[in-house]
Amino acid sequence: MPLTDTESALLALIRETPLATPEELARRLGSTRASVNVHVSNLVRKGALLGRGYLLPEAGGPGRVVVVGGANVDVKARTIQAAVPGTSNPGVTAQAPGGVARNVAENLARLGVPASLVSVVGRDALGDWLLRETEAAGVDVRPVLRAPEVSTGTYTAVLDASGELLVAVAAMAAVEALTPAALQERRGVLRGAAWVVADGNLPEASLAHLLSLAAEAGVSVVFEPVSVPKAARLRSSLAAGLVPQVVTPNVPELGALLGRAVPDEPEALWAAAAELHAQGVRLVWVRRGAAGSLLSTPEGVTELAALPAEVRDVTGAGDAMLAAFLAALASGLPPAEAARHGHAAAALTVESDHAVSPTLTPAAIQARLTGAATTG
Repeated sequence: MPLTDTESALLALIRETPLATPEELARRLGSTRASVNVHVSNLVRKGALLGRGYLLPEAGGPGRVVVVGGANVDVKARTIQAAVPGTSNPGVTAQAPGGVARNVAENLARLGVPASLVSVVGRDALGDWLLRETEAAGVDVRPVLRAPEVSTGTYTAVLDASGELLVAVAAMAAVEALTPAALQERRGVLRGAAWVVADGNLPEASLAHLLSLAAEAGVSVVFEPVSVPKAARLRSSLAAGLVPQVVTPNVPELGALLGRAVPDEPEALWAAAAELHAQGVRLVWVRRGAAGSLLSTPEGVTELAALPAEVRDVTGAGDAMLAAFLAALASGLPPAEAARHGHAAAALTVESDHAVSPTLTPAAIQARLTGAATTG
C-alpha cells in the first residue's frame, strides 16, 4: 500500500534517528505524540515498520532467511540412579534454548546465513533468557512477539540414568498467539528475504496467511511439518492453492500431507512426491532416518545415504539438516548437493548433547563430507 506524505516524512525521520522518542518525532514533524502513534500504526500495517518499536525492515541481501514458528526453553532432568516412581529422585538438570523455528534460525546463523526469527515468547524471565541466548547466537530476534497473556513455551523431559525418556511435557500454547494479525504486522521482515521457513507449530490459519504474505512478497517458502498431526495443517492451504516451494517431511508426515499412509519404500515415496508436485510443490525432501533421504523434483529423484555418526542425542538433527540445506542452496549448490550438506549437519548434531551443535560450521560440514567420501 502507498504511504501518505506524512507517513513518508515520518519514516524518513525514523530512518535518520531510529532511537528518537515519540515526543522528539512529533516535535520534528510539527505534530503531536498521539498523531505520531497513529501514523506508526499505519506504517506497521503497511509493512514499512516491523511492528515492534520503530524497527525498520533490514535491507537484507541475498541469502537472508526468515524462520517462523516455535521457540521454547528445553529442560532436561536426568536421574543419577535407576528411577523410582512416585518419589523424589536425585539427579541433574540442564536448560537450553529450543523450538524448531528457533533451532533452524540458530543453525543458519552458525553457518553464516543471516536469519530473522518470527515467534512468540511471554513477558517473563524465561522469555528474556531465551531471546538473549538466541540473539547472542547471531539471530535477529526483533520480530519476536512478546505476548503478555502467555507463558514462554517449555519442553520438559525426564530421563533415567541410561538416558531413556521416562516422561516429557510440552507446554507450547504460546505459539497460538502468532495469529494472522500478528504476522500481518511483521510482514515487513519478508522484504528482501531469499527464503521463509514455516514450521508446523503455526496455527492452520496463520500458516495459510504466511503463505499468502510470502507470495505477495515474492519469497519462496519451505514447510517443515514438525509432527504428523501438525503436517496435516498444510492440507487446507494446498487445497486453496497456497503452496510452499519445498516440503521436508519424514515418511509418516508425508502421509499426513496426502491424507493416507505411505510405505517407506522408494517407489511409494516417488509416487507420493509426484502427488505433491502435481499440487505445485517444487521440491519434496523426505527424511528416512538411518535410511537417509529421498529428494524429489519434477525433473527427477535422488536417493541419499545417511552419514555414519556416533549417536548421543537425535534432538535437533532435522533442524540442522534444513538449515545446512538452505545455507548450501544460498551458496549456489544444486539441491542434491545441498541435501548432502544437510546430512553432514545432521551427523554432527546427533553426536552432540545439544539440540544445536556448538561445533556446527561450514568447515565442519565440509570436513564431514570429505571424511565420508574418503571412507566410502
